[in-house]
Amino acid sequence: MNKDQVEGKLKDIGGKIQEGAGKMVGSTEQQAKGLANQAEGKTQEAYGDAKEVVKDAVDEANRPTPRP
Repeated sequence: MNKDQVEGKLKDIGGKIQEGAGKMVGSTEQQAKGLANQAEGKTQEAYGDAKEVVKDAVDEANRPTPRP
């Protein structure tokens, strides 16, 4: 896991909490902010996933090939 994956997941969770709190107190503004934070978190997490895939591909390409 990289930094973007972790931070994205935390933003997503925080957004869910904020959305739920907004529902409990009847604040559509807090619900909207929570949904926005969730979207931001999911986007950052997906970016982190993509970085991880690229890193793994580069590592694989740089791995020495065994000779027969």
